[in-house]
Amino acid sequence: MDKDDLKDITTREDIEYLMWAFYKKALEDPNIGSFFTEIAQINLEDHIPHIASFWEQQLFYTGNYKKNVLQIHQNLHQQKIMEKIHFETWLELFTSTVDLNYSGPKAELMKTRALSIATVIQLKTGQD
Repeated sequence: MDKDDLKDITTREDIEYLMWAFYKKALEDPNIGSFFTEIAQINLEDHIPHIASFWEQQLFYTGNYKKNVLQIHQNLHQQKIMEKIHFETWLELFTSTVDLNYSGPKAELMKTRALSIATVIQLKTGQD
């Protein structure tokens, strides 16, 4: 499918679809999979609604996400050091998942926010 044929992210359902697609890749990735499967031990059925709320707030300003993303990642970092390669891998997987599925201003905003978030977390965990 040509990038011009892709629609933009317009609904929470689009975000949830994207999160499922991303996490299927991330959980199996040799660089970052263990953060999700062994350290955080996330259950996707529980996690996807929370992370979808986070991204819904980032893209559509719905204001329904209340957790501290930075603190969550600092806690993970204390259990297993997050290194630069982990952030690079996460960002590459995230960006490519967005690019494969969506195109438009919200898709671009999502990728920009992902880069910003990854950068801040790297700086706050000392992995700059």
